[in-house]
Amino acid sequence: MPLKPLSEYDQNGFYCEMLGEAGATEAKLSQLWERLVSYDTQELEDRASEATGELLDLGITFTVYSERDAIDRILPFDIIPRVLSAADWQHIEAGVIQRVTALNLLLQDLYGDGKIVRDGVLPGELIYGNANFRKEMVGYQPPCGTFVHVAGVDLIRDDDGSFLVLEDNARTPSGVSYVVENRHLMQRAFPDLLAGYTVRSVSEYGERLHEKLSEVAPKNKDDPTVVLLSPGVFNSAYFEHIFLAREMGIPLVEGRDLTIKDDCVFMQTVAGMKRVDVIYRRIDDDFLDPDVFNPDSALGVRGLVRAVLAGNVCLANAIGTGVADDKAVYAYMPRIVQYYLGEEAILPNVETHICREPEALAYTLDNLDKLVVKPVGASGGYGIVIGPKASRAELEQCAAQLKAAPEEYISQPMINLSVSPTLTDDGVAPCHVDLRPFAVTGRETWVLPGGLTRVAMKRGSIIVNSSQGGGTKDTWVIDETSP
Repeated sequence: MPLKPLSEYDQNGFYCEMLGEAGATEAKLSQLWERLVSYDTQELEDRASEATGELLDLGITFTVYSERDAIDRILPFDIIPRVLSAADWQHIEAGVIQRVTALNLLLQDLYGDGKIVRDGVLPGELIYGNANFRKEMVGYQPPCGTFVHVAGVDLIRDDDGSFLVLEDNARTPSGVSYVVENRHLMQRAFPDLLAGYTVRSVSEYGERLHEKLSEVAPKNKDDPTVVLLSPGVFNSAYFEHIFLAREMGIPLVEGRDLTIKDDCVFMQTVAGMKRVDVIYRRIDDDFLDPDVFNPDSALGVRGLVRAVLAGNVCLANAIGTGVADDKAVYAYMPRIVQYYLGEEAILPNVETHICREPEALAYTLDNLDKLVVKPVGASGGYGIVIGPKASRAELEQCAAQLKAAPEEYISQPMINLSVSPTLTDDGVAPCHVDLRPFAVTGRETWVLPGGLTRVAMKRGSIIVNSSQGGGTKDTWVIDETSP
């Protein structure tokens, strides 16, 4: 059974990444749709099954942690791509660069003179009372002024096709390996679908990341030694750690492979000890150095913070970046961009109510059934209450939690996320998507064309997180001269 023709496809009133606004007289990507229509549904399903088998063979998995078990799963991959026009990408790229620039200026300031707090733009208690503000880093200024070397900016598109920032990820953002591997899967499984389209490459990410990390090496070394520090095989993103180390051509190490001598970092090699200049760390702050943070940590390196503060090694991302991507600080990002850059935000925020503020708390409690409530310190989609879809009991429990600890929550209006045609168990259906572009910064910022499109594989769901059953799509940035 083939796909339905455009005239019969129902996008359920949402903005569609392939067709445009609901009710539009001309589809954005009608020729791509017609190419998809030429496939029988069974053929699509067969190719999708082959792609899933390839993911298994390659070991491309992530780990879901439950109370009892740690379960390795394949991240579901949808074979129908999400496509961005050249104009869309130009807008996104400019907005991401602006945002990452502002985040780095914010962190330089917060760990420096704190002018933005003194000028009343940000409340001091929101920063200095934040668990992610690391007082140990006060006075530290990293090479090139770069605190956030790798950033993932989560975007959604609303009913009229406008992009909005949903969240900043400035600690250890994950998912870029799927961007590259998804493209490779599409090139192998659907070369005929790609034929004739000029799609921007994503294959240079590893080279670009290594280049940017080398730029921030202490004392401007010509040939710095860069390593990737992983918690080890039991980490949920371990596949990505292996992938990125391979793509950059650098060693993958664990804390036990590193040692500190004279406030410098060395790694054990078959040829003896070798000085390390830059560490791309995929370990949270709390576990980096048992002398400074969690004394029970066996994942980090004793004395590492001392080496960083001495200027003998650069950590990417820097310690303490979590204060900049806190969900409560996120609400101030338009003001932060204006403060440091004197510009309006190219990519605006979703309207956000900071529940620590009495008026915002009262509004949230009065409109719980219309809002999405998020804990400021959580990630992965955990702890979110979607008011319009919550039961009375869930809303009552949420209200009690808000009253008990309002500073722990923000609320946002329910946004109709855009949809993209997706192959589901019920055939091709419009499923909600978001987008995480990845930016890497050394002296300047470069943004990987496209990014990670996450898709809510369950029809009607708006939770795209992999830990909550979401999947991914290949993301195409196409040249306007493509068909």
